[in-house]
Amino acid sequence: MGLVHLIADDALTYSHDFLPLDQYQKGDYTGLTRNVKPIHCHSHNDYWRRVPVFEALRWGCTGIEADVWFFPERSNDLFVGHSTRDLTVDRVFRSMYVDTLMQIVDQQNTPNVPFETTPKSGPIDGVFEQDPSQTLVLLVDFKNDGHAIYSIVSKQLEPLRSKGYLSHYDGETFVPGPITIVATGNAPFDLITRNATYRDIFFDAPLSALAPLTSQTTNHEIRRASGQGTVGTTPLSTFDLTNSYYASVDFKKAIGWCWFGRLSDKQRETIRAQIRAAKERGLKSRYWGAPKWPVGVRNMIWRVLVEEGVDYLNGDDLREMTRGDWGAKVHGSWVG
Repeated sequence: MGLVHLIADDALTYSHDFLPLDQYQKGDYTGLTRNVKPIHCHSHNDYWRRVPVFEALRWGCTGIEADVWFFPERSNDLFVGHSTRDLTVDRVFRSMYVDTLMQIVDQQNTPNVPFETTPKSGPIDGVFEQDPSQTLVLLVDFKNDGHAIYSIVSKQLEPLRSKGYLSHYDGETFVPGPITIVATGNAPFDLITRNATYRDIFFDAPLSALAPLTSQTTNHEIRRASGQGTVGTTPLSTFDLTNSYYASVDFKKAIGWCWFGRLSDKQRETIRAQIRAAKERGLKSRYWGAPKWPVGVRNMIWRVLVEEGVDYLNGDDLREMTRGDWGAKVHGSWVG
């Protein structure tokens, strides 16, 4: 008997970690994003990386993710981790993400004395030197009591808010900023939308529940599953850029399995319709939970998503995700 290859696969490439990240943990952010081109990819479970935040930025990811837990009987801190077994007292949301991002944006907007002596005028620069207007999405996954977590997250974002670093809705329009906060998991839609004149925490809308605006189906007629994108919503809830930013869904639940390493025409049409529905509302489409193996299947899914116009690729392998070829030409609108 011999090994039979049922699915053609791609080579999985590895490289030594060439990124000089240690200096950034010490507060020296010089050259952090120099020669880094922003890529519309999302660093899934960013806190698991050797150096959270910095590793994703060095690869050019414009989205990072922090899972947060709140235990009011123990602390007013938000603990960062995928499950309760991963939590430690020193890994907290404020220091790992809020303070770090504030310091990076601070440095990007501080005059380089003695060569620059006057404060920068005009829009605030973001974290990417090559494209200062590019926002960085911080996706905050509310892991337990979403209504309790919301007020703590909002309070801890105040240093970023007070400096004008947060994208926000001003009651009339969406105003982009260096950092865009998106709440997912058990995040409560009712609290996010409570203030009609100012919002700087945006919802992760349920992608599979969005009907194309050009169809005859209204949003509230679509059956919605429990989980992400449902807490605090009603059958009449609508999602657009006034209250949401991402529109996400579990790939396996929304699209299904890739039998024999391929996506069917029906599956591709579902992807196309969901991405179109998000774009019509000004939202950024994102699929999580897509297969990671075989590598050829993973790459095929990434390729199809980019071809169909997905706004953010979600993944764990930053090197491969930001490589952007996967054996085929990449849609030009995705990169940059």
